[in-house]
Amino acid sequence: MILMRKLKDHMECINDLLARYGVRFGLYKNGEFKEQLFPFDPIPRVIPKAEFDFLEKGLIQRVKALNCFLEDIYSEKNIIKDGVVPESFVFSSSGFLPECEGIHPIKGIHSHISGIDLVEGKDGEWYILEDNLRIPSGASYPLIARNICRRVSPETFSKNAIADNRDYAQMLKEMMDYVNTGGINVILTPGRYNAAFFEHSYLAEKTYSILAMPSDLYVENNILYYKDYSERPKRVGAIYRRISDEYMDPLTFNPESVIGVPGIMSVCRT
Repeated sequence: MILMRKLKDHMECINDLLARYGVRFGLYKNGEFKEQLFPFDPIPRVIPKAEFDFLEKGLIQRVKALNCFLEDIYSEKNIIKDGVVPESFVFSSSGFLPECEGIHPIKGIHSHISGIDLVEGKDGEWYILEDNLRIPSGASYPLIARNICRRVSPETFSKNAIADNRDYAQMLKEMMDYVNTGGINVILTPGRYNAAFFEHSYLAEKTYSILAMPSDLYVENNILYYKDYSERPKRVGAIYRRISDEYMDPLTFNPESVIGVPGIMSVCRT
């Protein structure tokens, strides 16, 4: 009974802090945009370190393989020529974009942030449900939830060996700096009414990046610029875009897109 009361008190405190920090996500229902508090379960799911280390090695290997696959598919296509993957499997996929043919990203990295969905089966084995490589979302929520848990129940962290996730923002910044071609780092958001806008703004703050709307960016002579409140242009060296491929550039993909940046694909090519 005492444990349940303590858990209830912790949950009330956590929800209060989540609301104070504005940790919300948006949903469109019946044509209306509604925001709700991020749902949080105070009882953790524990994964033993040895098991997590094993998963980590496999996931690193998988992401490397996926990056090699993307590089090959948009260039030599040896995986098709060698009969490893059927031609129809690739070209009939809605994820294949002919417009990206021949584009070689900086440092050869196609997927900088990968969201791999895992599930533990009844047999105790881990299985991959899907690979989210385009714009995986949700990293900010466990970051801020863990931060709140430290405030509400510091003894949980002082008495247990819990893996730390506070370096995620620093790792993200290091990645952006690594592929930066000279200029500022920008996180591109479609705007306030995107379901993950809280995350966009949170990560921009934590990585010391500029949070930019599509209208804040423009292309000139195959160079991407950001214009601040004073209309002074600043060259963009790296962009973490939170906009789906097909809406990124109305000159290349969907011409009706109003959340893209015209000409940004020409910047990618050069």
